[in-house]
Amino acid sequence: MAGFGKTLEQSRDGDTLYARFLRACQASEQLCAPLQIEDYGLQAMPEVSPVKWHLAHTAWYFETFVLAVADADYQSPWPQYRHLFNSYYNGIGVQYPRARRGLLSRPTVAEVFRYRHEIRQRLETLLQSGNASEELQQRIELGIQHEQQHQELMLTDLKYCLALNPLRPAYAGHSGCAVVAAPGTWDWLDYPAGEVLIGHDGQQFCFDNERPRHRVLLAPFRLASRLVSNHEYLEFIDDGGYQRPELWLSDGWAERQAAGWEMPLYWEQQGAEWAHFTLHGMQPLPLQAPLAHVSYYEADAYARWCGARLPTEAEWECAAGDCPVEGNFRETGRLAPVPAVATGAGAQQMFGDAWEWTASSYSPYPGFVPMRGELGEYNGKFMCNQFVLRGGSCVSPQDHLRASYRNFFYPRDRWQFSGIRLAVSPPDAPRRGGRQ
Repeated sequence: MAGFGKTLEQSRDGDTLYARFLRACQASEQLCAPLQIEDYGLQAMPEVSPVKWHLAHTAWYFETFVLAVADADYQSPWPQYRHLFNSYYNGIGVQYPRARRGLLSRPTVAEVFRYRHEIRQRLETLLQSGNASEELQQRIELGIQHEQQHQELMLTDLKYCLALNPLRPAYAGHSGCAVVAAPGTWDWLDYPAGEVLIGHDGQQFCFDNERPRHRVLLAPFRLASRLVSNHEYLEFIDDGGYQRPELWLSDGWAERQAAGWEMPLYWEQQGAEWAHFTLHGMQPLPLQAPLAHVSYYEADAYARWCGARLPTEAEWECAAGDCPVEGNFRETGRLAPVPAVATGAGAQQMFGDAWEWTASSYSPYPGFVPMRGELGEYNGKFMCNQFVLRGGSCVSPQDHLRASYRNFFYPRDRWQFSGIRLAVSPPDAPRRGGRQ
C-alpha cells in the first residue's frame, strides 16, 4: 500500500502491533473519563464532531477497512453504522451530513461503547490468530494512527464546545504541572542555502502525504528559536493589528471583518487583565506561554507586522530534522502550551505546544501516489485550498509525531492549537524578535 513503511507485527522498538492497537483504543476511552453523559453529544459548529461520533467512527474504521477485508463473507451486526459513521469515504457510500452529527441521540453512548468493545475483541482475535496478512497489518497500523488523530480532535472539539457554555466548565482539573521560567526574546537561527531532502525516509509508518522523499533547493534563511508568545501577540493587538488592512491578505481581511475577529480564539479582556478559556476552564492568560488558536490569516498578518514571514514546510523540516521529538504533549497532562526553557541552545518547541502554520499550501509532493482503493481518499483528495502545519501540539500524542508529519487546515480555522514561528530571509532579517 502506498504511503506505508514496512511496519508489520513488530516496530523498531519492539512494541507489537497488538500492544499498540490496545493502547490506542484504551487511550481514547481514558480521555472520556472526566465527561458527563451530556458532554458526549456536543457539536457547536459543523467543523467539530461530538465525542460520541469520534468514538464510533474510529471503531467503524477497523470494522470497514480491516474486518470486512479480512473476511469476504463478513456481515456487520450494525449495517446502519456504515452510513452514520462514514466520515468522507465516497467509495464506501453516502455519509450522514457532518453538520448534523450532534443530532444523533441514538445510538446511545452505551451502545457506542459496546460497538467499540465488540470491534476490539474481533480485532484482538484476528491479531492473536497470526493470520493477519501484511496488508491487513498495514491497515491496522493506519487505524491506530487514525485513532490518535481523533484523540486530538476529541480534545480540540470538546474545548470549542465547552467554551460556548456560559458556565465555562472545565474538561479536567488543573494538572498541577510546574511551568518553566519565561525565556525572554527569541534568537534567530541561521540555516545555509543548499539542497535538502524532505519527506519520510524510514521503514516505519508514515502517511501517504509524507512521501515520496525528494530534494528541495533552499535559499539561506533564519528561523526563530521558539514560538511566538501571548505577550508578543498582545503587542500586535495593541498596535492596532486587527484594524490595519495593509497587514492582511485580502481573503484574511474579509474573514476578519465577517467574523469580527479582534483577538485569538478563547481570549477575553477582563478589565485591565487578559484571560483565556482552556481545557481546565477560564484561566489568566500566561503572557510568556506560546500563542495558540490563531488562523493562518492572523499568523501571516502578525509575521508581516514583525517584518518577517512564516517558514515554508521545507524550511521547517530542515530545521527540525535533527531535533528529538520531545516537548509538551498530551502525556504531560497540561493540555495547554507552556513557555520554552531558556537554554539559549538552538531550536526549541519544534514539537508539541502548538502546531506551527507554514507558508506552504497543502499539495502533493512530486511523484505522490495515494493508497489504493477507498483508503486513497484518506489524504489525497484534500490537497487543495489548505495550508500545512508542522510540529504537533500540547494535545498530540508524542509517539504520533515525526519531523515529516504534515498536518493541514483551512486558513480560517482557529479551533486547533495553531501557533506561529517566524522566519526571515537574509540580509533583511532583524537580529532579534519583536516589532521593528
